[in-house]
Amino acid sequence: MSAKPPVLIITGYGLNCEAESKHAWELAGAAPQLVHLSDLLEKPARLHDFAALMFIGGFSFGDHMGSGHVFASRVRHRMREDLGRFVADGKLILGVCNGFQIMVKLGLIPGFDGDVFTQKLSLMQNDVGTFRNLWVTLRFEPKSPCVFTRGLDRMPLPVRHGEGKIFTLDKALVERIEAEGCVACRYIDPATGEPATAYPENPNGSLHAIAGLCDPTGRIFGLMPHPEAYLHADNHPLAVRQRIDGVLPEHGRGLEIFRNAVRHLC
Repeated sequence: MSAKPPVLIITGYGLNCEAESKHAWELAGAAPQLVHLSDLLEKPARLHDFAALMFIGGFSFGDHMGSGHVFASRVRHRMREDLGRFVADGKLILGVCNGFQIMVKLGLIPGFDGDVFTQKLSLMQNDVGTFRNLWVTLRFEPKSPCVFTRGLDRMPLPVRHGEGKIFTLDKALVERIEAEGCVACRYIDPATGEPATAYPENPNGSLHAIAGLCDPTGRIFGLMPHPEAYLHADNHPLAVRQRIDGVLPEHGRGLEIFRNAVRHLC
């Protein structure tokens, strides 16, 4: 792998986090490239020029048929063969917010038994019934194989979504997700460190306080909070207080997720 692994960031049709996502990968040492979905659908083999793929945040197709549903359907029907090969080749995929919703509705997550095109979970409307924009605290699970979260413990990150509640009625599926370490991170109460069951610590009422999931290989990871929105220390709402107290971090903590990915690729 080259010193700067190439990363494909899909843009267009209501997605709006391309600038900060590109900046995140650049700061982490990768060489990201923005490609509009329509261009990728015309030549899906372009995927194979890249070592990693990112589905970014926003409101793809206006969320008119549910968050990520239309985008996922277009990818499934127009890119199935090439995306399946991309996964089989052992490459990395990251999805954030709407990107995570797309990955869940595609079937990339949880992706059990090599089936990455059958939806197994759902992301429903927040329990509070409205769009939420606030900061939460995540706990990364040490038993997870997730490449992106290795060595991470806790992290504050912002959320901004209306449909982020991970949900399923399939108890066996939930048990398998937990048993295979596919829960990469959870919303927690920052005072106790325990999984959060109520708003605002759990901003959407997500099952088992799940904030992010990976596939069993740890190479495919999606989460609702936005690591690309916390790349610089001053992004944090308490940055001034942190500076006064002498605890301002060197960089925004979200960058650590991208650095983990680049280290894996290099």
